[in-house]
Amino acid sequence: MITDTTAYALTTRKLKLAYEGKVIIESLDLAIPTGKITILVGPNGCGKSTLLKGLGRLLKPKHGVVYLGSESIAKLSSKAIAKRLGLLPQGPTAPEGLTVRDLVAQGRYPHQGWLQQWSKDDEKQVNWALSITQMHEFSHYALDNLSGGQRQRAWIAMTLAQDTEILLLDEPTTYLDLAHQMEVLDLLYDLNQEQGRTIVMVLHDLNQACRYGDHLVAIRDGRVYKQGHPERVMTETMVQEVFGLESQIVSDPVAGTPLCIPIGRKVIQARDVTWKL
Repeated sequence: MITDTTAYALTTRKLKLAYEGKVIIESLDLAIPTGKITILVGPNGCGKSTLLKGLGRLLKPKHGVVYLGSESIAKLSSKAIAKRLGLLPQGPTAPEGLTVRDLVAQGRYPHQGWLQQWSKDDEKQVNWALSITQMHEFSHYALDNLSGGQRQRAWIAMTLAQDTEILLLDEPTTYLDLAHQMEVLDLLYDLNQEQGRTIVMVLHDLNQACRYGDHLVAIRDGRVYKQGHPERVMTETMVQEVFGLESQIVSDPVAGTPLCIPIGRKVIQARDVTWKL
């Protein structure tokens, strides 16, 4: 069990999360390192998205505690959390007719108050978020009129405009083509390296997870199967036991990180035929 929560950005103790009475996360102890990129991997339905919602207080625990630094997240106000932690869930929705700029501007709401209305800093942050996600030219478009990839980038811009020390992102590359996937991941990497932001995200692509993650958490059936540096976590045994998939792990010839080569039925059958010959 983690005893010093101040050493981590987010910590859970005996965390239990459930939907409609069904337990998804059970007695989970997890520590998210400060200033690092942590990536959650695992098969569909294993609890990755549920865990992210629990970390962001979108889902109230049935048992256990989530700590934001040294403080129980349950005891903090919503505005206090929103100033420190930005969360982009899977499949977010917005009111019909909302423009991209209006959506991104919502990221500044935690910084507003009765005595502090829209400021030059708010405007600067919104323009920066639109620019860095390459959404400035679409700022006056309604979200409804955008492609799935453009909408995803708009939501990412809103999260960035919030300007928090911690970012929780559930599949941020969803709907994006390969080029835009790399742009988003490179952007998050730059934010981590240059500004020291703590980033936690769910990714399905294991090879992207190894390239961009400092800390990998492999989840199986609502529990942590293994966590640590990608070279420690990404093994053929882990892929078999977590994903039920035979694979070969080699060194990425470009990045030097673990590279997972899945071995499907076609390859296995072809290999068996070759052996028989």
